[in-house]
Amino acid sequence: MSTSGRKTPRPQRGFVPTTALATAVTFDDDMMHVQLTDCRVVSVPIIWFPVLHQAKPKQRRKVKIGGGGVALHWPELDEDLSIAGLMAGVDRQSA
Repeated sequence: MSTSGRKTPRPQRGFVPTTALATAVTFDDDMMHVQLTDCRVVSVPIIWFPVLHQAKPKQRRKVKIGGGGVALHWPELDEDLSIAGLMAGVDRQSA
């Protein structure tokens, strides 16, 4: 119980998060890794995104997380990605 006398809600068994929000973005030679607020990591091939694939590592690191975690933006590259699209496995060629 909390100090106010009310029970603190706990996640139920089988709880499935309905919102994925980005907290950090990292890259290795072939993949982009997006850390989410619920501790999951979504990893996608950089080759799916030609602008990021052709960018220098320093340019890739200059990502802005927008909308409270729903979008990724690289101002220098004029590239935008949605977390929902990454979660769905959407790449530019199939969109």
